[in-house]
Amino acid sequence: MTLSAGRPILTASLFEELDDRLLALLEDLHFEDWQRPTVVPRWNVKQIAAHLLDTALRRLSLDRDRTPAAVHGPAPAAEGLTQLVNDMNARGVAVYGALSARVLVSLLRVATRELREFFLTLDPMQPAAWSVSWAGEAQSLNWFDTAREFTERWHHQQQIRLAVARPGIMTPRLCGPVLECFMRALPFAYRDLPSAIGTGVRIRIVGDCGGEWLLRRDAAHWQLVDPADHIDVIAATSIPQDLAWQVFTKAVAPAVARPFVSIDGDERLGAAVLQMITIVG
Repeated sequence: MTLSAGRPILTASLFEELDDRLLALLEDLHFEDWQRPTVVPRWNVKQIAAHLLDTALRRLSLDRDRTPAAVHGPAPAAEGLTQLVNDMNARGVAVYGALSARVLVSLLRVATRELREFFLTLDPMQPAAWSVSWAGEAQSLNWFDTAREFTERWHHQQQIRLAVARPGIMTPRLCGPVLECFMRALPFAYRDLPSAIGTGVRIRIVGDCGGEWLLRRDAAHWQLVDPADHIDVIAATSIPQDLAWQVFTKAVAPAVARPFVSIDGDERLGAAVLQMITIVG
């Protein structure tokens, strides 16, 4: 699967608002808040902030400034890619997590500004430097890679907000594009599930930020089609939006989520969406 099918999800102009919310949140934290555990195994609030700094600086160095390491060779296999990302993330968190909170916030202010300015320079319809592997793409367009980065920065900020019991960012303007981007992984997530040609699966994310997505099986694979299409829907799944993003980012296990998810029809196909992962690592 290549070159980002479907209507573009344009997020470059949304980073500034998301970044401003992050910085305001971090500046308001007390000392003990920085040490609070999060839903990310082994990472506390400060370590997630360190990860956000690390990934922003890494993208600027590799993609904007074209350091030698930015020469992109063939992508490793899924297992190798996951290990590579985990190793890079661990090194970044170890380095930037050792900084004071004040220094961390100061550096985030600079890094996030420069990163969003870089994304605004990209032609959304040109090939991206990085493919969105969790959607099964070998080559992605800039709009999808940028939207993927937006989902990363959104869900990590949301994890911090959960940890320190602050209001979330479940707004249609900021969360809506995240869920839309996540759902582009549906055809890849369902790729190994057989079904009769022409049958469909309907996925509904319930809440102001959600929507409906319809998968149809053709001769070779599953594909996303217009939710208004009249096809034989053999499974219909509804997931609360507050739960959906946590399932897709591995914060909540499928078995834990299942009692809160409504499935009508084929249980196997309806529950498969709970196995969908939209992060690497």
